[in-house]
Formats: sequence, structure tokens, C-alpha cells
Amino acid sequence: MKKIYTSINRGIEILLVVIFGLLVIDVVWQVVSRYLVGQSSSFTEEFARFALIWLAILGAAYLNGQRGHLAIDFWLHKCPPEEKKRRMVVIELLMMIFALVIMVIGGGNLVYLTLSLGQKSSVLQVPLGVVYAVVPFSGLLIVFYSLFHILYPPAEESKDA
Repeated sequence: MKKIYTSINRGIEILLVVIFGLLVIDVVWQVVSRYLVGQSSSFTEEFARFALIWLAILGAAYLNGQRGHLAIDFWLHKCPPEEKKRRMVVIELLMMIFALVIMVIGGGNLVYLTLSLGQKSSVLQVPLGVVYAVVPFSGLLIVFYSLFHILYPPAEESKDA
């Protein structure tokens, strides 16, 4: 499972870098075309919006896997080690339930509904279900990361840090 974890992390890192790179190119092109040509390209604003949606939601799932989110853990660190482990499992289970119910099931319904209605973006004519697909995908990533953190808890941190 650790190899799968490493492979998924590497794939998500590459995807996030590609999305960010495309976003930068898109915004630079928008600025250049606006000031040199006198009008901005019609697709740049919509593409930037969709890229930012994917970057934010997928990045949040990735940060969850790296345990990089902000957390108020003052009382957690004051617990004895066994109690801390139990509370961490409860926290991971709550995150897993949230991701499963809200992101995977709710996001999956949103994707299904927008695809079945044939909704498309106004300029790029991309099906909105494709844009919204990042929500259930990221939810599945969070579920995977939570399972991984339950099965392979992090090593105990030093008290000096």
C-alpha cells in the first residue's frame, strides 16, 4: 500500500504542476493579448476559472494526504500517546465519512446531473460534469489517504519541535 501511496502522490504532484503551469500560461496570454492586441482572448477567463477550481480542490486532497492542512492540535499533543492514536483514528474516520458522503456521493450526483442535462460551459463548450468531476475524484483521494493514515500512522514527533 505504501507503493500505491507514493505512486498516487507522484501522479497528483505532476497533475498539480501541469494545471498550475497551464494556468500561468493562460493568465499571461490573457494579459499579453489584452495589452498588445487590445482585446483579451475569449477562452482565457473561463479556462483560468476551471483550472483554479481543479487546482484548489485537488490540492486540498493532496494536502490532506501529506497532513499539511491547518489544524488546532494543542490538546491533541497534550494527550498520552495511546489516547492520541485513538483520537487520530477518530479524526481520520470523520474526514473519511465527510469525503465519502459530501464529495464522492454528493459530487458524483452533481457530475451525473450536469452530464445528463448536457450542461456545457459558455465559451469552451466543455461539459460541466467534466469540470465538476474533480470533486468526487478528490473525495476518493481523501478516503484513500485517510485509510492510509489509519493503517500507517505517522511516527511520533519529537517534543522539541
